[in-house]
Amino acid sequence: MPGSRRFRRRLTTGLAGLGLLVTAAALQVTTDATPAHAATTHRVLFDNAHAETAGNADWIISTSQPDPLGQNSSPTSETSWTGALSSWGVALQKTGSYSLKTLPSGSSLSYGGSTATDLANFDTLVLPEPNTLFTTAEKTAIMNFVKNGGGLFMISDHTGADRNSDGYDALEILNDLMTNNSVDSTDPFGFSIDTLDVGSDYPTAISDSSDAVLNGSFGKVTKSLIADGTTATLKPADNSSVKGLVYRTGYSGNTGAFFATSTFGSGRVAFWGDSSPIDDGTGQSGNTLYDGWNDTGATNAALALNATAWLAGTGTSGGGGGGGTTCTASQLLGNNGFESGNTVWSASSGVITNSSSEAARTGSYKAWLDGYGTATTDTLSQSVTIPAACTTAALSFYLHIDTAETTTSTAYDTLKVQVLNSSGTVLSTLATYSNLNAASGYTQRSFSLASYAGQTVTLKFTGVEGSTLQTSFVLDDTALNVS
Repeated sequence: MPGSRRFRRRLTTGLAGLGLLVTAAALQVTTDATPAHAATTHRVLFDNAHAETAGNADWIISTSQPDPLGQNSSPTSETSWTGALSSWGVALQKTGSYSLKTLPSGSSLSYGGSTATDLANFDTLVLPEPNTLFTTAEKTAIMNFVKNGGGLFMISDHTGADRNSDGYDALEILNDLMTNNSVDSTDPFGFSIDTLDVGSDYPTAISDSSDAVLNGSFGKVTKSLIADGTTATLKPADNSSVKGLVYRTGYSGNTGAFFATSTFGSGRVAFWGDSSPIDDGTGQSGNTLYDGWNDTGATNAALALNATAWLAGTGTSGGGGGGGTTCTASQLLGNNGFESGNTVWSASSGVITNSSSEAARTGSYKAWLDGYGTATTDTLSQSVTIPAACTTAALSFYLHIDTAETTTSTAYDTLKVQVLNSSGTVLSTLATYSNLNAASGYTQRSFSLASYAGQTVTLKFTGVEGSTLQTSFVLDDTALNVS
């Protein structure tokens, strides 16, 4: 049987040395980095780390980054800040209810890190026509941010709008985010962006007096603007929450959606098919811009501002970064059955494996810690934000232990299940298992993490094996269900 094996065969994972990265990066969320904004409730991060100012684009709220208040602390008009999105930023700032920041060029998106611009410090992320691909780590960060309650505003442009000539335009980059990530690549938001260049149109809003984006506090939305843009195809069979709000002329239902919303996990998503509607015509010297924000044939300002409020959870459910006012029942762990292989989790080399020497409970992959019969320490960890409004947070996993040890009294080999904070300090040891717990088959183990609601914590499994006689700790089908 597997327990009699003294030497273990593993698969090479390429993750050696990464076991503690998530632990080191888990976020401290108790304070806002900027005391002057402590009273604000809606925190918005505008991305400028992915060539948003390449070519004639100038998709920034201010040249002062990360804090636009460094340019003008009391903006009154779009010229108070410099950038083609300055009207958007100033309008939010003037309400007194928003804290705005920009992720500067040269930075990376992260979630669960220690920087002031880490996504867990925000309720909403705005991606205004990105022109470079997101890295694997960035896509994981974005998807987990939304899954855990964040708002995501994706703004595309037409096919071929490759402003920095790197081979990728915004629609390809955003489609890649949705279809090639480690958290959920199975059409997570319920739509795909069409490979189109629609020259001009004034798309019309649907009739829905109850929709908060179309009828929000910033005004009623009736039309938008296409000046070389694209649309989306909706797939409600994949995500029933997807909804088209504004449609290209002659289209309805699942095709030709110019503006759409959806949800994912506890978070919210908005899509806009062109950057022209957010362009206020003012920006840095040398750029050719178009004032779509104030176009008299459309209501683009109301659409942008209402959507920002909706994404941040204003007046309703939602609110990202783990700080929402309500809780959406969901499962929070990424790659929870390990079937995506070496993704999402940080693990010692060979831990996440489809080796036939130990059977998975379901599927082919599992996490196999130790089992060498030599002095070994294996780790497996994942950072997760538990929404503040959730009163139930149930961690569960299936564990199988087999061993070659013969003692009935001494724990030579151990597996600890722990909760850690941002600095790597152990907040709680939920359980310690050992060779004395060896048994055939898998047993489900469950623990409450409700006391960590509103926090980003790291779940960590640490297996420590002695110098002789193997003990294998095999995990599968993990879950963190909140409600």
